Amino acid sequence: MYFVYILKLNNGQYYSGYSSNLKQRVVDHKKGRIDATKNFRPLDLVYYAGFKTRKLATNFEKYLESSSGFAFRNKHLI
Repeated sequence: MYFVYILKLNNGQYYSGYSSNLKQRVVDHKKGRIDATKNFRPLDLVYYAGFKTRKLATNFEKYLESSSGFAFRNKHLI
């Protein structure tokens, strides 16, 4: 199973990603082990969803990073 997640960073922005091990990935983000968020350590996991395949998870993550996905995220997920 793969998870798409959204983290709220300490600068007020949001970061989305995917992983097959959500718990460990969040720990890695909080400890500064992930380059994309190490300067703005996450405060909270605000959303996650599970998908059966990696392809479905990556497609949803890419959607969240698009302009329409950004609007969907702000209206429905956070």
